[in-house]
Amino acid sequence: MNIFIPLIAGILMGYILRRKGRKVNVDAAVSATLLLLIFFMGVEAGKVKIDALWLLSSSVVFAALTIIGSLGIALIVGGRR
Repeated sequence: MNIFIPLIAGILMGYILRRKGRKVNVDAAVSATLLLLIFFMGVEAGKVKIDALWLLSSSVVFAALTIIGSLGIALIVGGRR
């Protein structure tokens, strides 16, 4: 819920600055914030202990089954020409 307060404050500030005709360049601030967000997401992801081999094998099996299922449905619905 606390994410909505800065969001609404930013919307109101943008609306007020738009009405006054001022143009504020926030590109650098947005880029820096996104880089920090990505960095901290990486830090949090690095803390998680996973079994990488099991995850890789299950992902490959899931991807293969998804492709096979999609091709099967396409052949059933569209037929083979």
